[in-house]
Amino acid sequence: MKSTCLLLLIMSLTFIFTGCTDKCEETRTFKRFTPVTLTLQQVREGVRVEEARELQNPGKIYTKDGYLFINEIKEGIHLFDNKNPSSPTPVAFLRIPGNGDMAVRNNILYADSYMDLVAFDISDPVHPREVGRVQSIFPRGQFDGGSWVVNPQTVMLSDQRVDYVTETVKTDCETAGQWSGCPNCVFFDANVSFNAASAPTPNTNGMAGSMARFALYDNFLYTVSQSDMQLFDIRNAANPVPRSRISMGWGIETIFPYKDKLFIGSQTGMHIYDNANPESPVQLSTFQHARVCDPVVVHDNIAYVTLRNGTQCGGFINQLDVIDVSSLTNPRLLKSYPMENPHGLGVDFPNLFICEGTHGLKTFNASSALDIKQLEHLKGMNAYDVIALNKTLLMVGRDGLYQFDYSNPAQLRQLSKIPVNRPY
Repeated sequence: MKSTCLLLLIMSLTFIFTGCTDKCEETRTFKRFTPVTLTLQQVREGVRVEEARELQNPGKIYTKDGYLFINEIKEGIHLFDNKNPSSPTPVAFLRIPGNGDMAVRNNILYADSYMDLVAFDISDPVHPREVGRVQSIFPRGQFDGGSWVVNPQTVMLSDQRVDYVTETVKTDCETAGQWSGCPNCVFFDANVSFNAASAPTPNTNGMAGSMARFALYDNFLYTVSQSDMQLFDIRNAANPVPRSRISMGWGIETIFPYKDKLFIGSQTGMHIYDNANPESPVQLSTFQHARVCDPVVVHDNIAYVTLRNGTQCGGFINQLDVIDVSSLTNPRLLKSYPMENPHGLGVDFPNLFICEGTHGLKTFNASSALDIKQLEHLKGMNAYDVIALNKTLLMVGRDGLYQFDYSNPAQLRQLSKIPVNRPY
């Protein structure tokens, strides 16, 4: 009996070690980087209106007057009629090479196109038309699209396209986990994320998410890059005029206008600017923290800041900081709350919404800054940023644009989803 068992054991081990070499398979998901070279003329002539298309790689979101604008990273902006959030209707796709951000004043849409700022008349959302452009105003790698650069001698722009690719390859067991068939690829774990001036009525602005790098206030458009803030005079909305450029240090990520103040999120702290004179913002203070990513939203005298780690962010902190900004020259931390991997956030007091990347979306009651209570945690989605507006929550993530009714913040009711359909 013992001999028979031993024989079976030896045969099993022999099968495992000999049959493995030609039957092992690995499935890997990775980022593939493909170099892209364009002339500046190609970039500028690449703007056009196309038929509505499916989302493939959504980024920033914006809303105004019942319309929804969704950035397709580096490619343009999807326009949706969202007057009925339960049934958003695609209107058009505005192709804008190198686009990463946007803002809307009255009927003028501002968007970056690599090194340029472009103004569009969207009075007829089905047929947006370019009405103004400021050329070569943004430095290299201006916004969230990556590290592109313009060579002034050759007048060429160098960039890279990023595709997420999933492939299954055959390996032998000894080299499993050492696949090197794609030298330009970066592998990652599945759990790692990623003319108004003369109008008789007051100017009206849209609403952005917390990840925005564009902001509107008074007669100015503010745009932040990794190291500075560029101002544009938009009294003639269709003809933005560059004004001052304010150096802000390195690692600048987001801008949030609140009343006559600007709150700037950076990788090392939250900067507060007095904007009483919109043509010349003045820095009041900085609330410093460890090196991490840092979007911010504000309500009354409280600033809510999410800190997260990651490849680009650095650091090892994942938390929500609640900061007393009643003294703008001396912001004071009230309390920190542990999070999993917080990204964008939105507040419709007392409701606070926080995107947790691959960990989903969380809803909180923030009535007491010292006792913020979690109400709900929606999982199974990769949440990036939110906009809370009139009991409707817009949430964009890697798998699409969700809309929820938050009349009962402890039980969000999904109204619709615009899915992502990646061709790879």
